[in-house]
Amino acid sequence: MSYTKRISLLMVLDSIIVLTAIYAGYFILHPTLKVFTIPTLIFSSICLLISHHVFAFIYRLYQKAWEYASIGEMVTIVKAITFSIASTAIIQLLVNQDVYIRVMAVTWMLHILLIGGSRFSWRMYRDHYIKPKQEKKRALIIGAGSAGSMLVRQLRKNPETDLLPVGFIDDNPKKYKLQIYGVQVFGQTKDIPEIVERLNVDNIIIAIPSLSKHDIQNIYQECSKTPAKTQIMPMIEDIVSGKVSVHQFREVEVEDLLGRDPVDLDTKTISEKLTGKTILVTGAGGSIGSEICRQVSKFDPDTLLLLGHGENSIYGIDMELRTKYKNDFNIIPIIADVQDRDRIFEVMESYSPDVVYHAAAHKHVPLMEYNPREAVKNNVIGTKNVAEAADTFGVKTFVLVSSDKAVNPTNVMGSTKRIAEMVIQNLNKDSETNFVAVRFGNVLGSRGSVIPLFKKQIQAGGPVTVTHPDMTRYFMTIPEASRLVLQAGALARGGEIFVLDMGEPVKIVDLAKNLINLSGYTLEEIGISYAGIRPGEKMYEELLGENEVHSKEIFPKIFIGKTVEFDYDHVINLIDNYSGFSTDHIAHYVLNLANKNEGLLMQNAN
Repeated sequence: MSYTKRISLLMVLDSIIVLTAIYAGYFILHPTLKVFTIPTLIFSSICLLISHHVFAFIYRLYQKAWEYASIGEMVTIVKAITFSIASTAIIQLLVNQDVYIRVMAVTWMLHILLIGGSRFSWRMYRDHYIKPKQEKKRALIIGAGSAGSMLVRQLRKNPETDLLPVGFIDDNPKKYKLQIYGVQVFGQTKDIPEIVERLNVDNIIIAIPSLSKHDIQNIYQECSKTPAKTQIMPMIEDIVSGKVSVHQFREVEVEDLLGRDPVDLDTKTISEKLTGKTILVTGAGGSIGSEICRQVSKFDPDTLLLLGHGENSIYGIDMELRTKYKNDFNIIPIIADVQDRDRIFEVMESYSPDVVYHAAAHKHVPLMEYNPREAVKNNVIGTKNVAEAADTFGVKTFVLVSSDKAVNPTNVMGSTKRIAEMVIQNLNKDSETNFVAVRFGNVLGSRGSVIPLFKKQIQAGGPVTVTHPDMTRYFMTIPEASRLVLQAGALARGGEIFVLDMGEPVKIVDLAKNLINLSGYTLEEIGISYAGIRPGEKMYEELLGENEVHSKEIFPKIFIGKTVEFDYDHVINLIDNYSGFSTDHIAHYVLNLANKNEGLLMQNAN
């Protein structure tokens, strides 16, 4: 039906209703009179008819989609009718010096009943008699609060959605058996498996935006016991801002199951360090480096220098940032190898950065066991080149991206990271530059991490390969890791090693099981096999050594390690002579140096 025909039909319908209401009201009060011949009633009917259409247009009653009518539309109807009745009464008073109050009151009630009934009958017809085009999936909503209620309302209003809400779950016992928009609260989180089976649920929607990561983890543990697909409702602010629709759900990700809420940043202090400044990020094309660039960009620097060895990765982050920030600040891609000392010094001299985030490194543990010389060249000598260039050209803050594997290291990669920390701690003693390091655990989704590997194995049909059933690791997301690096730079006073409180370590096998479930498979379908601990790997990771621990947080969820004494002469010996060492000699030397085995170092030095 066209727009003009629709309005015309509604106007005709309303005219009939208005006249019916006023004449019926008069007849109810005066059943013996011939109402159609009373001049005052005829005059009042004409006034009411005109005023109704005037207020109907003012309140846009003819422009509303009544098949989706709700309480808000009912309130609008009451307002329009009340003002039209009031206007008619005022006209009666002015013309006749009298108001038929009882007639107007009955007319008002009949008017609302008939107008409201005619409009809401459209919605009732749509809800109960128009069959959906497709079979709807039965959805269980976790959370009977404002977000869950809004979700159910939207799902019931929208005939195009493929979800039918059939029940709520809420841990508030006072809500048990209550109905919200016709949908009942059936129980608490612990009841999810039983309720999913009883209601034949296809989808579970988590609709509690304020949930902590720990609570999401607990809820998902119950959801994973069912065959239903589990999703999360978007954040309320994203819905209100129009970024997403209320029923654009996202999948539960492994990051949601870390059981730890993200660290809030001191944005004012970070802004003072970065806004309007020149910032250099080495390894800018890598997983951590590129995310550091994204985080830095939010603070409106003057110039952002993207330094990396691989042209494709630098091209990627350069194009991404230019698309978003091309008119906000200067973005300069720099192809350079941190092992090329002259080139690094040239870059520092040319651009004079205020802050350097050094993320360039080799980080793959098993690969570095086979290539210790490359680990030394990139992680130790590369760090020394960038750090000394920063010192020479007056960089205010230098932040080294380090690793939990630098604590009591058992592998080449961790050892070279610990030696890199020694390099900057030694430089910090006599430099105007504030040199600091940031340690964090495994980063979910970064290149070479277990998540991409597990996903490939799941896509191939399994099994997922885990080294050992008891192996644990600390995990964090790429944005978390990058934000910690920025916060560390803002807190830097020189010589510190910053560590994030990463909560409890996670069993790798549990991570694998969660990922299998999130991918829509069962453990029986994919399977898990155990390959044994690889060369250089620990069973359990640490974030600080026993002699490094400070018990007090320097910032919420951020700790600072104590400075540990070491003999820098051994570091110089490694840097000066590594090229003449055999592969085994290098591996032994860096392990002993990182663990301060002085006696073995003296033997290996010869």
